[in-house]
Amino acid sequence: MSAEVTASRPSERAQHLLRVLIQRYIQDGQPVGSRTLSKDSGLDLSPATIRNVMSDLEDLGLVSAPHTSAGRIPTAQGYRLFVDTLVRYRQPNETDIDMLRSQIRGKLDNAGELMTSVSNLLSEFTKLAGVVTVPRGTHAALRQIEFLALSEKRILAIIVINDREVQNRILHTDRDYTAAELQQAANFINEHYAGVEMLQVRQRILNDLEDARLSMNKAMHDIIAVAQSAMHGAPELGKQFMLAGESNLLDFAELSDIDTLRRLFEAFSRKRFMLDLLDRSINADGVQVFIGGESGYGILDDCSVVTAPYRLDDETVGVLGVIGPKRMAYDRVVPIVDITARLLRSALSQ
Repeated sequence: MSAEVTASRPSERAQHLLRVLIQRYIQDGQPVGSRTLSKDSGLDLSPATIRNVMSDLEDLGLVSAPHTSAGRIPTAQGYRLFVDTLVRYRQPNETDIDMLRSQIRGKLDNAGELMTSVSNLLSEFTKLAGVVTVPRGTHAALRQIEFLALSEKRILAIIVINDREVQNRILHTDRDYTAAELQQAANFINEHYAGVEMLQVRQRILNDLEDARLSMNKAMHDIIAVAQSAMHGAPELGKQFMLAGESNLLDFAELSDIDTLRRLFEAFSRKRFMLDLLDRSINADGVQVFIGGESGYGILDDCSVVTAPYRLDDETVGVLGVIGPKRMAYDRVVPIVDITARLLRSALSQ
């Protein structure tokens, strides 16, 4: 066994060279040769010595030599060692943190807009694809509903969920309703269902309308029945995610092959796939990094996924993160994902 390897672990010198190799490969996307390593490492080593170290690292499965190239590239195992022990993380500067905080706080009135903003921010700051799950709907309670008559037998239903989120629904009716009729229907719903979980409101309205069919006038019955349909979809907050910046992946040669991109974008469009992937981090303690096959999905073998759960009070309610190539700049990306989750938690708790 080489002196550069002890008990299946590279020496400090070999680890230093591996760090330099990975940093250079992340930057350029090209196999790194011994001469480049000799220059970049700051070590007084001959190219022959470096080649020997690279051979040892290859035996450990940490680097590989693609095709007939004399240079090496990191393997998923090499990235894992890098992420776990070798990388030197760089925290975002105060200006960037203030910008993130300001953008997040500016969207607190609407959960959908907030999560769209966060996914865009993650994409903008990392130059990767940003993804955020909308907070779980298990504690999405109806606070208030109001109706506004529009033209052509249409009604605007304004639904306030919890204390912050406002959702608007256009309802199509069989006839026009007066402002008094709409107010009466809103009063009934607010009196009977305010504070009830959205998942339960729709079914309860349905049951109550059946019971009250004889005692309730037809106009009120009909408008509440229409309003009941407006609840459909509103509670499913925990079954949605926002994705932004997929086009950033075009900038990475290893992902820009047409077939690779097509399969990736098809995967991104599959709701169940994305939610299953993100749900793997819902109970994690802090940032998780899935490198290549660690995600459990073959389509992501050439990608890394960096995620972090975010919390409301003492409960984890969602996950955010980024998806990009394995050669992403982990030193920047991991801290950005971490601080964004912390800022989102702080904003939601206010």
